Amino acid sequence: MKYNLVIACNKTNLSKIRSFLSEILESHAIMELEAHKMILAVDEICANLIIHSNHCNPTKKIEVLVNIQKTDQIVFIIKDTGISFDFDQYEEPDMTEIISSKRKGGVGLILVKRIMDKIEFSTNKNYNICRLTKKIRS
Repeated sequence: MKYNLVIACNKTNLSKIRSFLSEILESHAIMELEAHKMILAVDEICANLIIHSNHCNPTKKIEVLVNIQKTDQIVFIIKDTGISFDFDQYEEPDMTEIISSKRKGGVGLILVKRIMDKIEFSTNKNYNICRLTKKIRS
């Protein structure tokens, strides 16, 4: 089954994304803990795109697609037209350094990598696409 949500790039809309995902995952009887982890991962990507890629510009849109496949996996696709992110150039920060400097932020992608089974970033025409895949464990 496929689901779709399009919202303006405003941080206040992150709650709409979380609610949208929560309803979908609950309707498919996804275990609560797993659902919360997936929502956290998608929320982190969406927040990064809204804040860093689109600079919280409410005239820009972000699209969240959810595809629950019969092959026991869920694919989340997040699309925007902001500044692209090169995941291949991403270097995971040193956690010791983050903790010792008491820096806020910088651990979102680490979390996403630990929650999701596969993360892909690409660009297609005018769209940046983030594809997150999670196997559903029975």
